[in-house]
Amino acid sequence: MLPSVKQDALKRLSYVQGHLEGVRRMVDEEQYCVDVMKQLFAVRRALEKLELVLLDGHLNTCVVEGIRDGRQNQVLQELVDLYSLTTR
Repeated sequence: MLPSVKQDALKRLSYVQGHLEGVRRMVDEEQYCVDVMKQLFAVRRALEKLELVLLDGHLNTCVVEGIRDGRQNQVLQELVDLYSLTTR
């Protein structure tokens, strides 16, 4: 993993973790459901951005290296498997 990708991913994970802790507090305090849902949507968007950061890093490092090493079938199958997870 590229150091810049790792740093960005860890930053985003901290943000998500803090946001989730806030949502937990909101539920515990029985705050208005719509407000809780809005925060959950923000968490989902943050996770989607994290996925894109990780995927971009993976495509630009591991996939390229795998193809160079002659493991294109394995690399492509992994990408197909990842894509299939998004359609479940």
